[in-house]
Amino acid sequence: MAVVTPRVFVSHLSGIAVFDPNGDQVGRLRDLVALLRVGRRPPRLLGLVVEMISRRRIFLPMTRVTGMESGQIITTGVVNMRRFEQRTSETLVFGELLDRRVRLVETGEEVTVLDIGISQLPARRDWEIDKVFVRKGKGGALRRKGETLTVEWSAVTGFSLEEHGQGAESLLATFEQLRPADLAGVLHHLSPKRRAEVAAALDDDRLADVMEELPEDDQIEIIGKLKEERAADVLEAMNPDDAADLLGELPEEEVERLLELMRPEEAADVRRLMSYEERTAGGLMTTDPIVLRPDATVAYALARVRDPDLSPALAAQVYVCRPPDETPTGKYLGLVHFQRLLRDPPFTLVSSIADTDLPPLPPDTPLPEVTSYLAAYNMVAAPVVDESGALLGAVTVDDVLDHLLPDDWREAELHGEGAAGLTGAGRLGEAADGR
Repeated sequence: MAVVTPRVFVSHLSGIAVFDPNGDQVGRLRDLVALLRVGRRPPRLLGLVVEMISRRRIFLPMTRVTGMESGQIITTGVVNMRRFEQRTSETLVFGELLDRRVRLVETGEEVTVLDIGISQLPARRDWEIDKVFVRKGKGGALRRKGETLTVEWSAVTGFSLEEHGQGAESLLATFEQLRPADLAGVLHHLSPKRRAEVAAALDDDRLADVMEELPEDDQIEIIGKLKEERAADVLEAMNPDDAADLLGELPEEEVERLLELMRPEEAADVRRLMSYEERTAGGLMTTDPIVLRPDATVAYALARVRDPDLSPALAAQVYVCRPPDETPTGKYLGLVHFQRLLRDPPFTLVSSIADTDLPPLPPDTPLPEVTSYLAAYNMVAAPVVDESGALLGAVTVDDVLDHLLPDDWREAELHGEGAAGLTGAGRLGEAADGR
């Protein structure tokens, strides 16, 4: 028996799990698809955009939804595995309605949409948008000071107009817990205009994390729409190797302008990385590994490893070097894996437990040899050392995978191309999917 939900506000639905009748998870909700109607008639909900475990995004008709309760959505029937593509007549609730500036019909006052209420029609599986939660006052940073109220859909006007300068705060609030790779998936599926608005609303560090997970075309598009000063700040916040890869795809004159706007020390790292061939250890490496002096203790090394901003691969080991501590360092002495750090007393000097037998990689080591090195020694990162013995950086397994996979692997992943179906999944005809 279908569970009737009188009303649900969509902010409570973002990212919740979607299950089939057998209790197997199909995926997670990423958006809702609505059909705006003429006049003041409430829009009809056509279905859900569900991101499967394989990261393929599919369309799930609302006629397949039997319940929305306790932080989950229950569905029935088989699922069309075809990748979701938005049609011109369709509107994405999260992507296009939240943060929109509309007007109250009664007073003409401009308000900002913070949330959308949906309800199921009696004795039917059809759903429609019937409520709008809005905030009075101007949009932007001061928007939280305005009065909030919930009104009928018919009490506001302006949803059918193309939105210019639409904010992104409410949309981002619905996805604030997403990992950077998942938020990258959200951005990739937005329109270019909306993608630029969301990118503008993200802080530099968050945007940098997301940029590293986006396909190359999306990266170039976003960086090209940012003001040059902000673009330089975002590049500084990115991992130097990712920033170098992105700059390598831009026109030479634009690259030089952005490098001039970056902090000299950050720009120097990126310039150095850009000087190496792309598919070599030097071109793959990051210049920010954990570098410790010989007299550092295990306790200090573990404190450095705990840095939450470090990727797991970079936090897996520390590199013992003579001063200076920044790359290029003084003479490279060896490395210590974090498991060894856990086995020795806190007062132990890292120089006494460093692995000095593992040969480092020269910066001109080609990609196949880097791959073989990591596989042969069961490593997740490898030191890169120049002819003088200075540590230049470290190659991590995730950067190696980036270059082993096809050039468009991020695009394919975000689209879910070639992903296998889940339990109970099958194909439906176009006419049967309710669209």
